[in-house]
Amino acid sequence: MATIKDVARLAGVGVGTASRVISGNGSVAPATAERVRKVIAQLKFRPSQTARSLGAGTSKLIGVYIPFLRGTYYTPILRTIDLVLRAQGLHMVVAFGEGIEDERVETKDGVRFLLDRDCDGLIVLSNAIQDEDIKALGPAARQVVVLNRHFDRIREQCFTADHVQGGVQAARALLQHKHKDIAVVSGPGSSPDNVARLAGFMGELALRGLDTSKLLTVPGDFSNQAGWDAAEVLLSAKRLPTAVFCANDEMAIGLLSHFQERGVSVPHEVSVLGYDDSPSAEFAAPRLTSVHIPSHEVTLSGLNWLLNRCYGLELPVARQFDISVTWRASVAAPPARKRG
Repeated sequence: MATIKDVARLAGVGVGTASRVISGNGSVAPATAERVRKVIAQLKFRPSQTARSLGAGTSKLIGVYIPFLRGTYYTPILRTIDLVLRAQGLHMVVAFGEGIEDERVETKDGVRFLLDRDCDGLIVLSNAIQDEDIKALGPAARQVVVLNRHFDRIREQCFTADHVQGGVQAARALLQHKHKDIAVVSGPGSSPDNVARLAGFMGELALRGLDTSKLLTVPGDFSNQAGWDAAEVLLSAKRLPTAVFCANDEMAIGLLSHFQERGVSVPHEVSVLGYDDSPSAEFAAPRLTSVHIPSHEVTLSGLNWLLNRCYGLELPVARQFDISVTWRASVAAPPARKRG
């Protein structure tokens, strides 16, 4: 397959001249430009994105890495990024893990894949990436934004909601309805944002006088299946708690589904509170009350910061993000008599 170097060599010009002819940017003598075009036709050369962008010095590509391509959490984030990039005449390249290898290995491989595509900047969402992985990127780290994580090394380039405060809001939502017998379906212990939200939740309950050591906590992995399995654990216990806090909406929806199949009425027998306020929460049965994490605003600010860095724009960037509770139908006061 012919390269831009082959075109330049046969046309007797430099690579820079050949790229200016290909991109249409910059001045090239008419005779020279015609000679380059003839060689392009002769070699049936198709310029790569990199070759087309040499004149401008940018690829007009932004890379995005997500841990996996499933569920409802990442889809709105990708949509936000894509819409903003298209409005700027830019495009998105997405890489994602498949759960075949170690998550950290997949993250590093995915980031390397995007860098090899000559992306002007990267947006990374990963619980597995470590500080030393950022350091290993060298100069390329200056063009990276991390969402939903914080690294001191690139503090300015990290955008996340305050998940400790999110956990506090979750606890207050249940306490507001007089719940004391509460169970928790947690996310992975390796997820920093999960650890933060649980710390906020448990800390607020403790401040209000609850003995959190007595709370039943069922581990999960943020999937619908984890919520389904957690429901089985709760139903097998001696008594059903009056409320369940799930560390994300997908687990909450799995829990609701299992409860419905087993004839447990939500919220009349048990209240269920989710986290994230994802699009699916509004259409759960019953409609799911959830802690609203402003993922759109976090994503938009991180993306705007990156576009400002890469292309000299002056788009607005926020650093503080409001967290609230979206009240729907799945949370109510404890039942007069709990299910045994």
